[in-house]
Amino acid sequence: MVDDVEPGVEEIRDGDTTWRFDRAFLTSNWTCIWGKGCLGILAEPAPELNQGCCSVGAEIDGEDESRRVAGLAATLEPEHFQFHAEAEALGVFDEAGTNTRVVDGACVFLNRPGFAGGEGCALHLAAVADGESPIDWKPSVCWQLPVRVDWAPPVDGVEVAHVRAWSRADWGDDGDPMAWCCTEGDRAYVGDRPVVESLADELEGIVGTAVYVELRRRLTE
Repeated sequence: MVDDVEPGVEEIRDGDTTWRFDRAFLTSNWTCIWGKGCLGILAEPAPELNQGCCSVGAEIDGEDESRRVAGLAATLEPEHFQFHAEAEALGVFDEAGTNTRVVDGACVFLNRPGFAGGEGCALHLAAVADGESPIDWKPSVCWQLPVRVDWAPPVDGVEVAHVRAWSRADWGDDGDPMAWCCTEGDRAYVGDRPVVESLADELEGIVGTAVYVELRRRLTE
């Protein structure tokens, strides 16, 4: 048996998985404010750097993702990838192979302000230029943030996944000094649509089409 549903949670059963969604966040008007006043995740607010959450290397989710990201990185041209030379010389992952490499204080893929080839994630920009979804190019943690999924151990063969907003605490000890504003305060709650609509592609990528369609119906009806 699965525990009783908590107040404010929308539950959808899908085979051996029970999805529990935080209604408050998914119906809020949160939106990413990268490049529009995001304070970043350094110890002091630094909106002028436009680093957002890219001040650290992105965690890589297993060998398949590692191969995919490395393969796509190899297709990037120097004129669109500011740290192409560093990536070619040192690789795009850190020595442990678990995170993208940090170069000059941020992720190797982050093109900095003023770069002629375009500011922002080089993988994201390349995906858009090729008419593809950035979800298929970027590390999963990058396109999922600020959505987080907490998986509970199976009970009677049923997994429980709680889908909620990423919080400062989710960064662990590194979160304490952060100038974190992504889901705290009201700075980022300025969108014109609820999260269940504005992050449609991301949510569908996490939970699958059938669950997403049902979730959207319930939260927007």
